[in-house]
Amino acid sequence: MPPGDLTRPSGGGSPSGPAILDRSRCQVGGVNQNYSSRAGTPYHIQIEDRGPIVDRVSEQEVRRLSLIVYANYGEPNARIVHGADHDFPDLRTHEHNRFIEQKIQELAAQSRQVIEEKEDRYVARIKVLVREYYATKNEATKKEFEQANATFPFVFSRAWMEMKADKSSAAAAPAASPASEAEAPEEIVYPLDDDLRERVIEIERVIIALGQDLARLKQQGGADDIILQTCRKLVIRAKESLSGREPLEFSARRLDMTRGSLMTTWRQVKSRLK
Repeated sequence: MPPGDLTRPSGGGSPSGPAILDRSRCQVGGVNQNYSSRAGTPYHIQIEDRGPIVDRVSEQEVRRLSLIVYANYGEPNARIVHGADHDFPDLRTHEHNRFIEQKIQELAAQSRQVIEEKEDRYVARIKVLVREYYATKNEATKKEFEQANATFPFVFSRAWMEMKADKSSAAAAPAASPASEAEAPEEIVYPLDDDLRERVIEIERVIIALGQDLARLKQQGGADDIILQTCRKLVIRAKESLSGREPLEFSARRLDMTRGSLMTTWRQVKSRLK
């Protein structure tokens, strides 16, 4: 077998076993799908099979599917509201390609569910904000629900109609509950720039992995107050950076610094695991 020929099984493989494909053949068609939410917001779901790549976080070769969801698709205020990388084993066979095709369809269906869940949370938040404003006339609250109306007009309209349909809402409005009853949805800004967005998604993945390993460390009794406080502060700061409230945070350098700090702490946590 010529050097570098990956189209046939390597030494020791059975002739009847699955053929090993060249890297260039380990990509299948993705998804570009429009979707209208129950509220009427136009979305676009994009899933790309990036094939075998080296993950910069784990430094392992993986088969990656990249998911992006655009809200207000086709409008001037279009924005990315959800992004994620989904990694699978780097198996270079026709069978694995078929598996990836199936996963793409599953991710598309899951994305539609994610959209509806996000809008449900946003509707709940808007309803509380409106009630609080009528009770307190707080200008900051007014500004927040006006921004919601400008950003997601269909969602705001749904919230407004639900309030009108709920007879108890009118009676409850004068004694509104504080907005903390429906906490603001956790906002992550996904830049349109591919490179910056990839960094944001990597940071999200490190936060999740750090949380999972820290939970394991706590179960093993190896998490002291110092490591717990360090992780908590780093994660809070990272989420603040990804919220977009500070525009200067969205530079490659700042995002790399955030990822680097999280990675260092994650390695410390992993080193303590038994």
